Amino acid sequence: MSKNTQFKSLLKQPNAFIVPGAYDGMTARLVEEFGFPAIYATGAGISNSQLGWADVGLTTLNEIVDVVSRMSDVTTVPIIVDGDTGFGNAINVIRTVKSLERAGASAIQLEDQVSPKKCGHFNGKQIISKAEMVNKIKAAVDSRTNENFTIIARTDATAINGIEDAIDRANAYKEAGADVLFVEAPTTIEQLKAITASVPNVPHILNMVEGGKTPLVSLKEAEELGFHLMLCANTVLRSAIKGIRESLSVLKRDESQENIHELICTWEERQNLFKLHQVKEWEDKYLKDVDVEEVRS
Repeated sequence: MSKNTQFKSLLKQPNAFIVPGAYDGMTARLVEEFGFPAIYATGAGISNSQLGWADVGLTTLNEIVDVVSRMSDVTTVPIIVDGDTGFGNAINVIRTVKSLERAGASAIQLEDQVSPKKCGHFNGKQIISKAEMVNKIKAAVDSRTNENFTIIARTDATAINGIEDAIDRANAYKEAGADVLFVEAPTTIEQLKAITASVPNVPHILNMVEGGKTPLVSLKEAEELGFHLMLCANTVLRSAIKGIRESLSVLKRDESQENIHELICTWEERQNLFKLHQVKEWEDKYLKDVDVEEVRS
């Protein structure tokens, strides 16, 4: 079963599921290792980890494609890509969809913010018109080469115009052909209930941001509220930051690695994660008969 078909099957199953965020090949491997059915290529995580800057629309399409292609190469589960605004207008969206399909993505999330965008839980966001976003969604649908490539439409209207406008936009985006809907940053349980009740018969994403604007709920509670996919976009990133800081603190304090072993993975865990055994098998198969001196000559 292709990754695209895998993701479509996940959307059709009755139970909700969690998708953690990853920002490089290592974290993508880890998400799959723990048995999660899909990976979210987080735009905020990529901006934070690759650029060292906040999620304010600084990443380019080529940077996202590069990371996604690396993640796809080392995993077997579907990858949902945070495509931000599509990196421009509807014409840019066409190129974005084609580029991410080629990179190995199974789904793209597009949002209705003005470009350059901001993290959905930041203040000071701006949104484009509903009509412009509808056309961007139509462009995405028309330009995908595989019908099982999933189009996710996100609206950030709640923070700007209120939940009623967000729901109105969600219905319009569904009508335009979006396969999954994502109303970002609702602030109350009542708003969560209103979203799924007012836009029926389509999978909904609930974005759980620790310390963000949306109240945190469990997967079971999210399912009871009518959501199908619970996104934990930056849990992995933030745990990595905390772990690295703790290790560096010990190293700085002790000027020794004696007390650092409880904070780091073992040598064996590291090599297993990065498939050193697979590399050795390839070396035995393809390199064992190579005469190094002959090659040099």
